[in-house]
Amino acid sequence: MDNPVVWPTIRCKNSRLVIDFLVTAFGFREHFFVANEGGEGVLHAELRWPRGGGVMLGDQIPGDPSHLELPGGPSSVYVVTDEPDALYDRAVEAGADIIRGLTDEGYGSRGFSAVDPEGNVWSFGTYAGE
Repeated sequence: MDNPVVWPTIRCKNSRLVIDFLVTAFGFREHFFVANEGGEGVLHAELRWPRGGGVMLGDQIPGDPSHLELPGGPSSVYVVTDEPDALYDRAVEAGADIIRGLTDEGYGSRGFSAVDPEGNVWSFGTYAGE
């Protein structure tokens, strides 16, 4: 798989918790991980989506000026899947908080949305763009 060239980035209070959730509930793959100084927490992590693409995560670092310049808080990410029903079942089995159940959209997509433990919205659907 080629390296992605667009990376959604998410700052988390507890990136390890979010990473474990994304791997278990949705099937992301942990690709690269760098711990914070002292070995506690996440300085930088990369997860890959099996179909292509990725997301970067890292812990919020209080008092770090470079982190204070960037907004935190919930993000929303859309991910293309060929198997929305199976992925939905996996997410439900993993205890994901589903905020929009499986839906067939008028533009031809089928998908659902869930939130991770920090309130980020993850939408999965068959629509891959035109």
